[in-house]
Order: sequence, then structure tokens, then C-alpha cells
Amino acid sequence: MTKWITLGVVVLLVFVLGVTSCASYNGLVSKSQAVDAQWGQVQTVYQRRLDLIPNLVATVAGSANFEKSTLEAVTNARASVGKVSMPASAPDDPAKLAEFQQAQAAVSSSLSRLLVVAENYPALKSTDGFRQLQAQLEGSENRISVEREKFNDAVRAYNTSVHSFPSMFFASWFGFHDKPYFSADAAAQSAPAVKFDFGK
Repeated sequence: MTKWITLGVVVLLVFVLGVTSCASYNGLVSKSQAVDAQWGQVQTVYQRRLDLIPNLVATVAGSANFEKSTLEAVTNARASVGKVSMPASAPDDPAKLAEFQQAQAAVSSSLSRLLVVAENYPALKSTDGFRQLQAQLEGSENRISVEREKFNDAVRAYNTSVHSFPSMFFASWFGFHDKPYFSADAAAQSAPAVKFDFGK
């Protein structure tokens, strides 16, 4: 009789362990997929901003005597983003994410400089094309901020699962590790200034 009770307890423990591991694994996969999906959204909004830059540069370049160095800085910053190879899924390496952030911060900084310099060109500021591009850039910066926040929320939920009991045991067995957050730095805390007083 004791033998059957022991066997029953072992079978029950194996069953509970199996159910728990399956539930933990599925939960980690689901949260990892949510992080990857949100990473895709982040890349989409950054790409939208990059796609606006050639039109902005072309519009501004048409203005007589516009600072060539400013236009070159924007073009070079945009090109530098293309040199940072990022996987389709969210990066696991904090250094890779930091490199991506640095390249995007350079774009933000050069765009900000370009738009501030453009303020000295009344004829440029008054064109519909320039104003529309400014509005689209402002919308892109807002979307970037929102999507980065959503990405960090998804990473937080995933990382919490990786470190929560009992999934923490299964996370290491199945190869689930922490994912890095977007972090705010001096360049990334503020979006480029894209609003001007057109009433002047």
C-alpha cells in the first residue's frame, strides 16, 4: 500500500511540475513575443522619422545660403542609423540597444539644430511644405516617445516574469534572459524643437 501511495505522490509531483513548467514556458514565450512586437513598433516609428528627413533636407536646401554644415549633419546622422544593425526581435544585449539609442539621439540632435537654424529663414518658414514636414516630424517624435514607453512596459512585464517564482527556475532552463530597457539620456529626454511662431 505504501508503495502505491509513494508512486501516486511521485506521479502527482511530476504532473504538477509538468503543468507548472508548461504554464511558465508559455507565459515567458507570450511576454517575449509581446516585447518583440513592441520592438517592431519602435523601429517603425523611427523609420517614419528617417523617411521624412530627405524631404525636409530637400525643402530646406532650396533656401538660398542655408547652412550647408547643418544639412550635412542631418544627412550624416541619418546615414549613421543605417550602420547600426539591429535584429528583427528585441535586442538582448544592452550595448546594442545603447548603440541604437546613440545613433537615434544624433538624428534628434541634428534635426533640432536644423529646425532652429531654419527659424532665421522667414521665406522658408512660410512655405506650406516646410510647415507640413514640421508637423509630421512633431507627430513622429510623439509617436517615438509613446512606442518607447510601451516597449519599456512590455520589457518590464517580461523581465518580471523571468524573475518571478516559479517561472524564474524555468526561465534559466529554457534560455530566457533579461531584455534591456530604453533609457533616457540627456539627448533622448527631449524631442527636437519643431514648433515655430509663424505669426512673426
